[in-house]
Order: sequence, then structure tokens, then C-alpha cells
Amino acid sequence: MLAPNNTEFVTWLREVAPYIHKHRHKTLVIGFDGDLVRQGILDNLVQDIALLQAMGLRIVLVHGLRPQIEEQLVLRNAKSNFVDGIRITDNIALECAKEAAGELRLDIEASFSQGLPNTPMSGARISVVSGNFVTAKPIGILKGTDYQHTGVVRKVDADSVKQLLDNNKIVLLSPLGFSPTGQAFNLSMEDVAAQTAIAIKADKLIFITEFSGLYDESKNLISELSLESATELLESKILNKDECEYAKHILKGLKYGVERGHIIPFSTDGAVLLELFLHDGIGTMITNQDLEHLREATLDDVGAIVQLIEPLELDGTLVARGRNIIERDIHSFSVIEHDSMIFGCAVMYIYSDVKMAEMACLTVLSETQSMGDGERLLKHIEKKAKKQGMESLFVLTTRTEHWFLKRGFKHTSPENLPPNRLKQYNWQRKSMVLIKKL
Repeated sequence: MLAPNNTEFVTWLREVAPYIHKHRHKTLVIGFDGDLVRQGILDNLVQDIALLQAMGLRIVLVHGLRPQIEEQLVLRNAKSNFVDGIRITDNIALECAKEAAGELRLDIEASFSQGLPNTPMSGARISVVSGNFVTAKPIGILKGTDYQHTGVVRKVDADSVKQLLDNNKIVLLSPLGFSPTGQAFNLSMEDVAAQTAIAIKADKLIFITEFSGLYDESKNLISELSLESATELLESKILNKDECEYAKHILKGLKYGVERGHIIPFSTDGAVLLELFLHDGIGTMITNQDLEHLREATLDDVGAIVQLIEPLELDGTLVARGRNIIERDIHSFSVIEHDSMIFGCAVMYIYSDVKMAEMACLTVLSETQSMGDGERLLKHIEKKAKKQGMESLFVLTTRTEHWFLKRGFKHTSPENLPPNRLKQYNWQRKSMVLIKKL
């Protein structure tokens, strides 16, 4: 028998296994600000990236430079010059950007080269490749301001980047680009990351930032947003300037084919792992479509439903029903699916002769019970029953009486069950019968 801590580990590993399978061979573009490095978090991030690559993920890293450029300017007794949040990169600032990029790139490569025992880097053989993959162009003169050597991405050499990823390399990009004439331009990390994600058709664009994610008007962290909702949030003026910048580039990526964008905090150790392998993550995820939806079940869902209800059958909360019964009744089941995983289910049986419907097997994964999925399933079943002309809905329960009473159900006698259902009533189990008029 496993010790408790071992049991917890096995349970946890089984829970994250679907996410490991799901993310294998996916391409991630991860952008992080230079503040992450300045605060000494680089080694932890590198260890997590090493673990992700070992799981089969393909990774492009894009680092920022802003605080490192500031340090170089101070050393030269030069000042920063920003207009509308954009740095004016004069000759001195460009040299500072080159110096900072070179040093930071070496620090990152050195961190990937360590093989410390008892860390995710132990035994790892990770190859990091940088190069002139980004072609840039100048911003030019905007509203009378000449931004000089500040530029934007013109093109990313997607073929070369994808070839390196195919060869199990991690690609490292600095926020510098070069024109066809050999001029260098200072770029924003966000622009390089978003344009790279678009060019290589990445599955995810992740920004590791100084804040936890995006917040609503009540200062509550928003864990998940659709593209439409994120666009409305951006237009609402609720977000601060930095949040807008990250959100704007994620939306651009999503509009051009990137599946999902994430904003997560570098202050949380293991933020990337937590965001990818926890159901709700820890930051804000923006996606092209709503990940959670309620739908009718198919035969492909049988295994997930069996796994979902089995613990409740074992402790007596639900009546045991074999896999063959679920397969037989599968088209009467409804399920809640989140990100391709089943988190809740219910089944409806119709007794048309007495215009009554039964809802059974209402189950929601314990981790998500506070999110209203049970309520959504109940309303869905009620709506289905009414659509089919049923006048009342009943349930049989031994442990969840009060949950149903709060939602309009009332006690009734088993004798009031439809005749065919009464014949199957288990008088030894003595389930309470609750009914609701539709």
C-alpha cells in the first residue's frame, strides 16, 4: 500500500497526465521582460522550460531588455527618452541595447548549460540557438517625433525557426532586428514574440509579466477570456498601459492564427507549469473560442463518464451502473466539457405517458463544484425536458436533498413515480424522491 504522500503524488500525476498528452508537440512562444532576469528568477524559469521540452513541447523564448538598457545608459551617463511609451533609440541607446542583448543572451545560454543534480536540468542536454531571424524596419516619424533606431518587426524567418524546433532546439530571440541593408533596430519584446508566434503558427503565446494577469472593473483576476470579451475589455479603458500592451499583442496573435494567449506572473515560482497543467491556471488565458461548453454526449465520452462517476458509485452516492448501461444510454447524457476534458455529466430519462422526466447521475468533478457546473447541467436538463413536452422533472437522491430543495424541488412519495420507474425503485436504498414542476 502506498504511503499517503506517495498516494498524493500518484493522484496528482494522473490528474496532470491528460494535460501532458495534450501539450506534447505543441509550439510555445514565451516572452518575458528583463525584470525577470534582474530579480534573479532566470534559473527557475530555465529549469521549467527544460522540463517542458522533455515533455515534448517546442519552445521559442523571447527576452526583454528594458531594465538592462537603462543600466547601460546609466553607465554612459545618458538618459532615456520615451514618447507615448515608446523609446526613442538614438545612437547611444542603440549601442546600449546591443550591449545589453549580448550580455543577457549569454546569461540565458549559460543557465541552459548547467547540469545541477537534483534539479530538472540534471542530465539534460539542451541546445539553445540564436540568430538573425528577425527582419525589422524603422518606426519612422510619428506625430512629429523621430524614433530613430526604434523599429518594428517586418518579417520572421519562420522556416529556419521551425527547422530548429524540429531538431529539438530551443530558439532564443532578442528584441533586436536588422534591415536588409544591415541596419540594427531596437524592438519591443512583445512585438517580436507576437510576430514570431504568428509566423511559425504557434499554439500558444505566453507573456511572463510583473503582474498576475488581467483584472476586471472590481479588481478580480480574470482567468479566462474569449477573443471577443478580451477585445471589449481592451476597449473599456479598465486596463493599465502595460496590461493593454500585452493584451493588444495577444489579440493580434489570436487574430492571425495563434490558438491561445496567456499572461502569467513571474513572481510565482513555476508559473508556466501551473498555467499549463492546472485546470484553471494561475493567470489570464485568452482564446479564440469559449473553452467550456455544455453539449450532448457521444460514444467517445463513455470512458470519461465512467471515470467521472466511479468514485461516487463506490461511496454509494450514485447507483452503480455498468459501462454497458452508459453505452446504451449515452445519447441521453449531457456533459460539460472544458478544454477537451469532461468535468460534469447528467442523464435524462423520458416517461412520455405521464409527461415526466428523470434526471440521474448528476456529477461534477470535485475541483470544479463551486463553479456552477451542476446548476448549468440542471438548467440544461430542465430545458430539454420542457422542449420534449414534459411537465415535471424528478430526481432520486440519498445525499444531495438540500441542493435540489434550494432549486425548487419538493419532496414526494415514491408512489408518485411513473409506473415503469416505480417498478425499478429500490426500497432497500430508500432514496428520497424530489420533483419540480417545469
